Amino acid sequence: MADTKKSASELGRVSVEQYAAGKRNGVVLVVDSVRSLHNVGAFFRTADAFNIEALWLCGITATPPDREIHKTALGAELNVKWHYCKSCTEALAQLRAQGYRLICVEQTSCAVMLDDFKVEPSQRYALVVGNEVDGVADEAVAMCDAAIEIPQSGTKHSLNVSVAAAVVLWHFYSALK
Repeated sequence: MADTKKSASELGRVSVEQYAAGKRNGVVLVVDSVRSLHNVGAFFRTADAFNIEALWLCGITATPPDREIHKTALGAELNVKWHYCKSCTEALAQLRAQGYRLICVEQTSCAVMLDDFKVEPSQRYALVVGNEVDGVADEAVAMCDAAIEIPQSGTKHSLNVSVAAAVVLWHFYSALK
């Protein structure tokens, strides 16, 4: 039985100040050319929930401050660190130079199914998601060290990009905590 819902005070959430001072988990999310501001807001909210280091917003992806992003992010855009880079490949080159392992979330011929992907706690990861229609750009896929695919059933071949990011970030979060 589900019992009763917890009140906000029972959830034990940290304050914005405590969150800002806390340690992150070594994962960044690179968002390339995502059109929907609601998706961008969802990335911020998911980044907050799963304690990632930062969002890297690239290409046509909108950046805060923006009313539509805020509507979905519910303020997470104010405490999650983010960067903007005009080019995804530029962002990936910077992240590789900083020691991140580049992993695209994409259906490729060499993709590893998410449930088979072993997260190494000593490794830093940059997870790359792409445009709602076209996915991760070919140039970005070519720069990545690996690709992760989310196993699925049904008639559709993909998930919404912010949902896919949340599924993958949960996998990393659960392995690293």
